[in-house]
Amino acid sequence: MPPDRVPGDRSGEETLRAQQDALAAYIRDPERAPPPAGIEPRRLEIYRDLFFNNIEGLLGGNFPVIKRVYGERWPALVRDFYRGHGARTPLFTEVAREFLRYLEDSGGREPWLAELAHYEWIELALQISEARIDDIAHDPLDAPATDVDAALLSGAPVLSPLAWPLAYAWPVQRIGPDFQPGEPPLQPTLLLLHREADGRVRFHAPSALAWRLLQRLDEAPALGGREQLAALAGEAGMACDAGFLAQGVAMLRQWHRQGIVTGAALKGGRRARLD
Repeated sequence: MPPDRVPGDRSGEETLRAQQDALAAYIRDPERAPPPAGIEPRRLEIYRDLFFNNIEGLLGGNFPVIKRVYGERWPALVRDFYRGHGARTPLFTEVAREFLRYLEDSGGREPWLAELAHYEWIELALQISEARIDDIAHDPLDAPATDVDAALLSGAPVLSPLAWPLAYAWPVQRIGPDFQPGEPPLQPTLLLLHREADGRVRFHAPSALAWRLLQRLDEAPALGGREQLAALAGEAGMACDAGFLAQGVAMLRQWHRQGIVTGAALKGGRRARLD
């Protein structure tokens, strides 16, 4: 044991911890926190700029529309997040999610900003989702002799865990440097986000009735297709006649071809997805 160390003496550890805390505070907020003693100013500047530029570059890649909308104000927005947000996770891959939480919690900015951030973030969330289409036990209905329409009506259509119905109060897909609405429209923006077999993420704009059917497949996965369509017709105040059923099963069949509906659930199947 070194002669200057006393058993149980934690003064060295406490000193190191204090130095680390001082350095972290300075890097996060160099305008208010004093620089830690004993470190060359040039090196402090390198550390400060390196950390901030890494975060700014990462967020700029995740939220390009917000960066363009904010323009010269963007660094200040990132600095405010960088300085004051208490992250819930230390994972570097979760920085974009933390920025979304920061915008949701901080308020006081454009009323559409948090929804726009969610719209930009959700694509990344789906890209990195570890959900798989076989997370739910189902019949893919790919046998040559399968009557797909009949199977989708009698069985429970399975919404892919990689297909997410989304609803926003603001027209998030239109917001940009040249369009920043002051009031939300009367009708919400309804979207479907889907990761295809090749890994690409696509956005669809379903009708209100189609979007509600997608939502119902998620909410009540045990119901058969015929039951889903009958309940949908009841919600819409429409008759579930032959014409309505034909249009409904045609929609389910199209989604099945696109991989949005993966097939018909087997008994005991359970849907799994990222919130």
